[in-house]
Amino acid sequence: MAKVALIGASGAVGSRLLGELSDRGHTVTGIARNPEKIVGLPGVTARKGDLFDEKGLADLLRGHDLVVSSVHFLDSDADTLVAAVRASGVKRYLVVGGAGSLEVAPGKRLVDTPEFPAIYKAEAQKGADFLDKLKTVGDLDWTFLSPSAMFVPGERTGKFRLGKDTLLTSDKGSSISFEDYAIVMVDEIEKPAHNRQRFTVGY
Repeated sequence: MAKVALIGASGAVGSRLLGELSDRGHTVTGIARNPEKIVGLPGVTARKGDLFDEKGLADLLRGHDLVVSSVHFLDSDADTLVAAVRASGVKRYLVVGGAGSLEVAPGKRLVDTPEFPAIYKAEAQKGADFLDKLKTVGDLDWTFLSPSAMFVPGERTGKFRLGKDTLLTSDKGSSISFEDYAIVMVDEIEKPAHNRQRFTVGY
């Protein structure tokens, strides 16, 4: 079992990751601005953390086997997060990514398509920038897991497809539930298969 530091443990995705990790017997330090919002689960310790306090965050991360960040890209800073992980001495870093940087055609990203919703564009672009930043990081074993276009609450079905850099679609569109996404992220924690890579999940 792993000792996991989960940044953003109180969020919509983070809380699902927290539940999946707890259910599988991992020890988790859940980090959030408001730790009282972190669900109390077996093996979980809630801690208060500031995404922009590099030293404070590094102190919270130190001693864990790996770090997972599940935070909005517009509410955080890639340089600060990566620097905090580096300073903590933890070598594995997994990131809840976005769909915007996935390709819909060779060389064409979802975020660059005319139909991409303007309201999500800034967040998607910052997520793409985060991925670009990780690709320059040679001293961390990072993984960036992009969801499908519709990333929403749903059921834990255990049925999904994995891909690499291309948006996964079906006759029902492009989607994945938070719950099934959490399965894939924790699978990756337990059996690393995408070291220093981005991959994606969808139905």
